Amino acid sequence: MGVAAEERRQLSLLLDRTGPDAPTLCEGWLTRDLAAHLVVRESRPDAALGILLPPLAAYTQRVQDGIAAQPWARLVDRVRRGPAWYWPTSIGALDELTNSAEFLVHHEDVRRGRPGWEPRPADPVRDAAAWNAARRTGKLSLRKVPVGVRLRTTDGRETVAKSGAEEVTVTGDPVELLLFVFGRDAVQVSFDGDPGAVDRLQAAGRGI
Repeated sequence: MGVAAEERRQLSLLLDRTGPDAPTLCEGWLTRDLAAHLVVRESRPDAALGILLPPLAAYTQRVQDGIAAQPWARLVDRVRRGPAWYWPTSIGALDELTNSAEFLVHHEDVRRGRPGWEPRPADPVRDAAAWNAARRTGKLSLRKVPVGVRLRTTDGRETVAKSGAEEVTVTGDPVELLLFVFGRDAVQVSFDGDPGAVDRLQAAGRGI
């Protein structure tokens, strides 16, 4: 089982336990909203465009709200089952490429949505996928950051995610770095650089 499929499975089990009204790290979203977002993304091409295109966002929101109103067990089952056979990401390789980071991040959005969370134990396969995704998406996710950013894993791997005269090094385990570049603040990372540059990095918008 790939990382995308495993994170989908674990997220679905967690949604079963938390119910539809649990908090998440996604501002303004309860678990029902997050689950509906995943269903829109995989089953409604007409509405999925609004996830990335602001002019279509209002339509996407209406569709998502309608899906979120479904009975909770049905909604979680739709997340668990994933896309229909004709959807591109029903192919394992495409699922892994496009959904590993998506489901890993959203799984953590639910895990860390309330106080008392702890990072999961290290997993070589999951950590490799997280590091690859952080490197791949860092330049886009950090494009609005006004300083240079170097990502460094706790075992010493590095990548320059954003070039800049003032550089801040962000160090953490791969999943923590992935969550950081996706704009999450409930992460365990450390910052090395000029304090003013660190402040500007933390205050800047991050995420795709």
